[in-house]
Amino acid sequence: MTSRRDFIKYSALSASALSLSPSMLSAIESGEILKRAIPSSGEELPAVGLGSSATFSRMARSDDATGLRNVLTTLLDNAGTVFDTAQGYGASEEVAGQYVGELGLQDKLFWATKFNAAGRGGGRADVEAARAQIEDSFRYFGKTPIDCMQVHNLGDLEAQLPIAKELKQDGRVRYIGTTNTRPQRVGELADVMRNEELDFIGLDYAVDNRGAAEELLPLAQERGIGVFVYAPFGRTRLWSRVKGVDLPEWAAEIGVNSWAQFFIKYVLAHPAVTVVTPATTKPKNMLDNLGGAVGPLPDAAMQTRMAEFVDALPSA
Repeated sequence: MTSRRDFIKYSALSASALSLSPSMLSAIESGEILKRAIPSSGEELPAVGLGSSATFSRMARSDDATGLRNVLTTLLDNAGTVFDTAQGYGASEEVAGQYVGELGLQDKLFWATKFNAAGRGGGRADVEAARAQIEDSFRYFGKTPIDCMQVHNLGDLEAQLPIAKELKQDGRVRYIGTTNTRPQRVGELADVMRNEELDFIGLDYAVDNRGAAEELLPLAQERGIGVFVYAPFGRTRLWSRVKGVDLPEWAAEIGVNSWAQFFIKYVLAHPAVTVVTPATTKPKNMLDNLGGAVGPLPDAAMQTRMAEFVDALPSA
């Protein structure tokens, strides 16, 4: 008898047949996808995971969020483990935690979350509110330790980073870090990377948003800090730029069968990148994204070719 999880898995595989080659499907099913080591520990993670902002967050707030169960199951049944979320993503944490708990899969996910009681606009953090956010995460996930706890958006690190350090020292979280997706705060993130002992940072990086490669990614390599990349598709920007555009034939040289794989392979070509976590609510897209971690990655010449191709497209 086919289980619900098998039905979801094979339905998603069938729906993705057009964007995944037979060899890529076989590699995903057997778990032969790229893994990257966390610099501070050597623990290896699948290089493509699932994010929970944007479309995922919107579905979590809807009357019917069962699609999130399907995409989480697809991630786990096809060699993925990393799920990135945050208190700031609305209902994403709570709904995902509920579904994962119902399936009994809490220990199969690498759960990375974020807290920030200072708000995106900055200012002083309410420490008690920050601690309350963290306890909510523990309650939603039903898991101790939580794999990664980051201070979201560089929020009042003087007050909030010590909380993360305390959690790690007490064994309640395994890895800590901070995130930034705002270009005007790149220098601030670089200073924190130089002066604090971080396991991870999180940032934006894409084929048409290459600024992180100038300072932050080399610095992460130098300092032994893992990197989550949150927006390999430029959120929706890159999809707008390639709408109606065929993949270049030469993309097949690195096993690319879709634009998602094109964008993800470009990002993963930088050795500092540990995990890419694009958000989706669709199992077929989750599988397509995982395909970006199968097969060869572009070398320097191919990366230049990819960037030049995208740069020549009209801006979104």
